[in-house]
Amino acid sequence: MTGSSLFPATRSDALQRLAAFAPQAGDLYARGRNADMGPGQPSAVSKLSPYLRHRLITEQDVVAEVLAQHSFAACEKYVQEVLWRTYWKGWLEMRPAVWLRFLEERDRARISFPNARAITAAESGMTGIEGFDDWARELVETGYLHNHARMWFASIWIFTLRLPWALGADFFLRHLIDADAASNTLSWRWVAGLQTIGKTYLATSDNIARFTGGRFAPTALARDAIALTEAPIEAPRVLPEPRSMDHKQPTLLLVTHEDMNPESVIATDCPLGVALIVADESLLWGEPSKQFIKAAVSDAAARIGAHFGCAVNVAPKLDAATFVAAAQSARVKQIVTPYSPVGPVADALARIAPILASEGISVIQSRRDWDAHFWPYAKRGFFPFKEQIPTGLAHFGIS
Repeated sequence: MTGSSLFPATRSDALQRLAAFAPQAGDLYARGRNADMGPGQPSAVSKLSPYLRHRLITEQDVVAEVLAQHSFAACEKYVQEVLWRTYWKGWLEMRPAVWLRFLEERDRARISFPNARAITAAESGMTGIEGFDDWARELVETGYLHNHARMWFASIWIFTLRLPWALGADFFLRHLIDADAASNTLSWRWVAGLQTIGKTYLATSDNIARFTGGRFAPTALARDAIALTEAPIEAPRVLPEPRSMDHKQPTLLLVTHEDMNPESVIATDCPLGVALIVADESLLWGEPSKQFIKAAVSDAAARIGAHFGCAVNVAPKLDAATFVAAAQSARVKQIVTPYSPVGPVADALARIAPILASEGISVIQSRRDWDAHFWPYAKRGFFPFKEQIPTGLAHFGIS
């Protein structure tokens, strides 16, 4: 089964999947969340990650629906899983140099790692390691892997095969439909012992056999996981305050694959003349995510046009020339867009902002209240962050 059939790329499909899952988000999820019985088999997990990653639905949507049906105590494990995504984004947002460090390490490993055949074998599922090879093929074929399988795979890649962690993270980015700069990069760093310094994740045959229902019991796995090391990372920066938009000025709405639900973050009282959806394939890592976004664009265009009552155009490139032409055509000097967290879209917007400014065009990024509230608590590890979840949910009236 391909990713396009597993994950129809519309907000309505996301909401239907959420509605079907929410009754199971309590004890059923807590007891079964680590089990991976294979593609096409019943699963306790929600499989909402592609929709959350591109914000066809939001973390707030999901948590509100789940808490409407369960007490916090009953569904705490699932709520925490959703908030891990928020935590990772906030952590990286305050340490953007870690993203640049990953890109540099990936590019360096591509050039300098001496055993290209070993990388090819791992990515093709030809290592001879039971389970690992199956997950490699499943990832390429479906664009998805169970979270526990991702951890096993990363551990075997790093500690058994002794391959560069950054090339493994890149392999996931190129094939996961839910490929995300923060969640993917920092999860691989966590397995490697870089994220929580000295704390690694070791895949074992017994654990794999237990949680795959005996499908896999690989032998000859690494018996220890010695943490990788690196130079100290930067201290968390203070999150920059987004600029406020002028609600009286004619405005162009920009939508990227970072947030395809602008209806829930951009105010309707600003005079929007036109919306521009940019589906720039050069900023998407692999074919699965490109196909997902291609399908999501038409859904987003219909929703945006109906909600804001404006014309909607689609552009293939996120570059200054596209924006200048669109702004001049719409006779606007203000572009507003949902906030793009650390990653390729944010990098592209940072590159073109000075060019737009020279043309008198401002780009206003609107940060969601959810992110503005929770991200500042991601200064340290997840456990201090976790302590803030109940009061954070109460802040949004969904506890």
